[in-house]
Amino acid sequence: MSQSTQLPKTSQLNEFSTLELAQALMERLSISPDDWHRLKSNRNSRANEQIAAALVYLLKNQPQEALARLEQAVGWLDRSISAPPCPSHGENKK
Repeated sequence: MSQSTQLPKTSQLNEFSTLELAQALMERLSISPDDWHRLKSNRNSRANEQIAAALVYLLKNQPQEALARLEQAVGWLDRSISAPPCPSHGENKK
C-alpha cells in the first residue's frame, strides 16, 4: 500500500476531536451536487450520508435530530422511502 493510501496512525487521529472526525466523515459521505442525479436513489449512499449526519448530531447532544437522521437511514435500507423527483424537473422554464 502506498503511503498516500495508508490510513492515518491513531496518534495522528488523536489530534482531532471526536466531533471533528465525525464532521469529516459526514463531509466525505455527503453526496456532492455533481453526483446528485447519479446517487440520489443509491440506498447505501443515502443511508451512509444520513448515519454520518446522525453521528454529528448525537455528538452535538441533539438526540432528536440524530434520531430523525437514523430513521431516514433505516428508511433507505428497508426501502420504505425513495428519492423525491428533482425540484428542477417539471418546472415550466420561461
